[in-house]
Amino acid sequence: MMCGAPSAVQPATAETQDIADQVRSQLEEKENKKFPVFKAVSFKSQVVAGTNYFIKVECGAWEDLPGTGAGRKPPAQAWALWSQ
Repeated sequence: MMCGAPSAVQPATAETQDIADQVRSQLEEKENKKFPVFKAVSFKSQVVAGTNYFIKVECGAWEDLPGTGAGRKPPAQAWALWSQ
């Protein structure tokens, strides 16, 4: 991986789930919503003056979001960002 360039998307690991769990409450506060599910799906990392993690998170059903119709749809997803 080149310094400064993000990595390719990779499947989530136990480490990325742990990072996602650490930022869950901050995202819930920002969105003013409690997520019924918060499962890391995939991630990219970027090495700069530390490491940035871009984590794609499954966070519930589309039906739970305002302005969406009924019916079977893929889970809602969000990106969580964490820097170390």
